Amino acid sequence: MIAIVDYGVGNLFSLASSLKFIGVESVVTSDPETIRNSDQIILPGVGAFGDAANKLRETGLDEIVREQALSGKPLMGICLGMQLLFEKGYEYGEHEGLGLLKGNVVPMEGYISQDLDIPHMGWNSLDICVGNSEKVAKGAPEGFAKENTLLRNINDGDCVYFVHSYFATDCDDSVIATAEYGEKLTAAVQKENIMGCQFHPEKSGKVGLAILEAFSQEVQR
Repeated sequence: MIAIVDYGVGNLFSLASSLKFIGVESVVTSDPETIRNSDQIILPGVGAFGDAANKLRETGLDEIVREQALSGKPLMGICLGMQLLFEKGYEYGEHEGLGLLKGNVVPMEGYISQDLDIPHMGWNSLDICVGNSEKVAKGAPEGFAKENTLLRNINDGDCVYFVHSYFATDCDDSVIATAEYGEKLTAAVQKENIMGCQFHPEKSGKVGLAILEAFSQEVQR
């Protein structure tokens, strides 16, 4: 059973509906014991980094999520939920994240071309960079993520749906896929049992469902 963490942000019931469609049991919950007793955890999120981080802390769910992730339980962050996995976010100031992954979340403004709209909204193809030995051999940095089980059911070039104005950087050791939007942007990450998608799998059709199914099959490490 997957626990979808309810801390006041995120399109929770759309995600639950997608999991139900593929036959995966889930529960939307803010109860610590339910989260502890789950097989996997999804941390969703929409809105501003600082507000979401504060809500997570105010509910005490930040410590529950961190505890369970550090115990080896599979955790996936989606959109802002993925961003919260990192050390810091720089959206209207500097804010502490969960610190489960190395890296920071920074604005796209000033990084991508001024000709491109922000937020980055719509369908983009994925450039899967782990699990493809040729790509990894083309200059991946030392410490680059060595595994990719989250995206094992999809193909390089498959398209997914994005809505975001900020992106994760300084996170080479966990990046498993990027998307091109003027520049390469972090699209998906995985470091052992901790995973994340900047895009919305619940809005990404068959490709997104395949990713959710792969996550549902992850086991505690």
